[in-house]
Amino acid sequence: MLTQADLPEDIDALRALVLEQSRILAEERAAAEVRLAELNVAKGEADVEIERLQSIIKAFMRHRFGSRSEQLDADQLQLGLEDVEIALGHARAAREAVAPRSRGDQPRKTNRGSLPAHLERIEQIVDLDDKACPCCKGPLHQIGEDVAERLDVVPTTFRVLVTRRPRYGCRSCEGAIVQAPAPARIIEGGIPTEALIAQVLVSKYADHVPLYRQAQIYARQDIRLDRSTLADWVGRAAWYLRPLRDRTLEELRRSERLFADETTAPVLDPGRGRTKTGQLWAYARDDRPCGGAGPPMVAYIYAADRKAERPDIHLGDFAGILQVDGYGGYTALAKRRGQQLSLAFCWSHVRRKFYDLAASSPVATEILRRIAMLYAIEDEVRGSAAEQRRLQRAERSRIIVEDLKLYLDGRLRQISAKSKLAEAIRYATSRWAGLVRFIDDGRIELDTNTVERSIRPLALNRKNALFAGSDEGGDNWAVIATLIENCKLGAINPNDWLIPTCIDHEPRAHLRRPMVMMRQGWSTSLFQASQQRSTMFS
Repeated sequence: MLTQADLPEDIDALRALVLEQSRILAEERAAAEVRLAELNVAKGEADVEIERLQSIIKAFMRHRFGSRSEQLDADQLQLGLEDVEIALGHARAAREAVAPRSRGDQPRKTNRGSLPAHLERIEQIVDLDDKACPCCKGPLHQIGEDVAERLDVVPTTFRVLVTRRPRYGCRSCEGAIVQAPAPARIIEGGIPTEALIAQVLVSKYADHVPLYRQAQIYARQDIRLDRSTLADWVGRAAWYLRPLRDRTLEELRRSERLFADETTAPVLDPGRGRTKTGQLWAYARDDRPCGGAGPPMVAYIYAADRKAERPDIHLGDFAGILQVDGYGGYTALAKRRGQQLSLAFCWSHVRRKFYDLAASSPVATEILRRIAMLYAIEDEVRGSAAEQRRLQRAERSRIIVEDLKLYLDGRLRQISAKSKLAEAIRYATSRWAGLVRFIDDGRIELDTNTVERSIRPLALNRKNALFAGSDEGGDNWAVIATLIENCKLGAINPNDWLIPTCIDHEPRAHLRRPMVMMRQGWSTSLFQASQQRSTMFS
């Protein structure tokens, strides 16, 4: 920057200096204009790319929430969305690099996550090196501060717990050697702590990471563990935890109303050199939609087949309302039990029968419209007391259901008995008594979505693991999945529940929370379960 002392006294020299400065300013202005044009082009390209990616995301959302014929597989949808959203973040970064967002700009509406209060805070202070006033060189004093929090992570870190047990002898008699007993272990003589076994279980059954992939993850830190070793740990843990699954099932059998469903579980069949189809049965309870105070629960049981006697064996002395899909085994079960068991069928399954026909059938479209009216009423009464739900249904839903039955019967007489539409109508009318049972009982839900939501984690684990290695493996799958899913239903971190309270010899109050399904005074951890069952069989 020129000062007065730099200006020449000679007029010609002064004129030459002014002209030179003018030329430099003109060049800088031209360069700035070129740079601005380049930034505008880059920003425009980024805006176009963001708009394109957002349109792709909207298309994905239409596939997710649109009509059934347009829907994608849920897992494929998530994978596709991840890739598009990654590209969208790249485009936003490119735009902000050329045109930084000012403080006055509205922030983008997005879920940036929250930072829970229980997380450890590690502070770092970014301070001035020179605390002298830049004007008068006097000392500065603090008048405030800006605080920003960011979420950090420490990658999975392994450590070795060394247990020392001193031995003591008596100098007087030299006959007694005293030593504290060794703590109980899940794997006697093995190297894993309960925390490591819990991590393996949660990774496999909650996060759907197969054991061979976990072994690869551990190998990156030079922890060489065979997949068979991890499998042995899981099998031993399942043996200790099995009584808890059985106790869960006992608790469910005492309920007034249950949901039941089943899904396939491919199992390796070495004798034939291929897989066979086993079944994972799910039995669930959730009284929250009708104002009930009981905790939601679910139990899984593996069976080698789908025979009708399976639910009969699983349910034991259960008496009450069973909400199910249209599988004939449940109907046979109800006939065998007579007045002890009432079936409530699922309107969601009825609705699905007409989805594929709606595009070409006005009758199917009309049926879907009427069923949607029932669901609109359910949205309004969900969470109300059972009696209030019953009154609302009697007043508003009954007339819809009665008119729908007349409509179905009338259309069935007008169409070919062999058509798909007739097949869908017969599916509904043949189960009509169970479908309308919800009107006179406010405890009953309109569908079996409660248990179907609990089935989905099993389906994802099945997709990643491909098949169980044996019938016993399928049963272990059911045992551990039961406990982990109940933790999830109760908003409990399954790692926290499985790890014992005595790790590190320090009290951990949050680990003492009982499992939601065992609120009536019975709870345990994996560590405590091992001690209880070892005592049981000693």
